[in-house]
Amino acid sequence: VQLQASGGGLVQTGGSLTLSCAASGLTFSNYTMAWFRQAPGKEREFVAAISGSGISSRYTFSVKGRFTISRDNAQSTVDLQMNSLKPEDTAVYYCAANRRKLTTYVQSYDYWGQGTLVTVSS
Repeated sequence: VQLQASGGGLVQTGGSLTLSCAASGLTFSNYTMAWFRQAPGKEREFVAAISGSGISSRYTFSVKGRFTISRDNAQSTVDLQMNSLKPEDTAVYYCAANRRKLTTYVQSYDYWGQGTLVTVSS
């Protein structure tokens, strides 16, 4: 299984970025997909997740209304549209996959991408 994240970069406060994760080696629609992030010196934290069907999603409180997770099961991709970015969103963003229910727990995820850096300047 491979998860390849892309789309990170440097953006000013209030700007937008879209992260994308391409999956291979798994039956994509069977997996809940999620985005986590890890800022320097901090633990990895949940950002958003979407069910295998794409019907259900969850977000951490700090990104609700600003970030949107979506997936394309035909293309085996999951995106994270990030709007109104803030300096506190600066982190390495990771995509992850698990076959269990929609969950926010890092330990529940079986597969991880390599991470893509998002830097929001003030």
